[in-house]
Amino acid sequence: MSTTKVQATQEQEVTSKGQVEQRKQREHLILLLREEQEHINKALDETKNNIKRTTDEASKDIPHYTQIVNEYQEETIQAARQIADHYLESQREIINSFQSAWLPQLETANRAVTSNWTPPKDMSEHYAKLVSAFADNTIAVTKLVNSAMFANLDAFKRSVQNARDNVKEFSRIGVNSSKTFEEVSRETAAATTTTASFP
Repeated sequence: MSTTKVQATQEQEVTSKGQVEQRKQREHLILLLREEQEHINKALDETKNNIKRTTDEASKDIPHYTQIVNEYQEETIQAARQIADHYLESQREIINSFQSAWLPQLETANRAVTSNWTPPKDMSEHYAKLVSAFADNTIAVTKLVNSAMFANLDAFKRSVQNARDNVKEFSRIGVNSSKTFEEVSRETAAATTTTASFP
C-alpha cells in the first residue's frame, strides 16, 4: 500500500507541477497578449494622429480651392461677356457696312417699286434683336454650366457624407462582430477548461 500512496503522491506532484506549468504558460500568454494589444493601440493612435494631421492640412487648402472655384466662375463669366461683346461689336460693324453699302440702292429700289417692303432700317433692327438674343443666350448657358457644376459639387458632397456614414456603420458592425467572437471564444475556453478538469 505504501507504493500506492507513493504513486498517488507522485501523481499529485506531477499534476501540481503540470498545473503550475500551465498557469505560468497562461500568465505568459496573457502578458504577450497585453503587450500586443498595447502595440496595436499605439499603432492605431499614431494612425489616428496622422489622419488628423492630414485632414488639418487639407482643411488649410480649402480657402485656396474656394479661390480657384471663384476665379473659374469669374473667368467664365468674363469670357462669356467678352464673347458676347465681341460678337455684338462685329455684328454692329457688319450691319453698318451693309447699311452703308446697300442703303442707297435699297432706297432707290423701294422708291421705284413703292411697295410696303420692309425698310433697311427695320431689317437692321430685327437683326440687332437676333444678335442681342444670341448674346443673352450665351450668358444664360454660362449660368447653366456654373449651376450644373455646383450641383455636381453638392452631389459629390452628399456622396462623401454617405461614405462617411457607411464607414461608421461598417466599423460598428466590425466592432460588434469582434466582441461577439471574443465572447464566444471565452465561453468556449471556459467550457473546454471545465470539461478538461473532469477526468
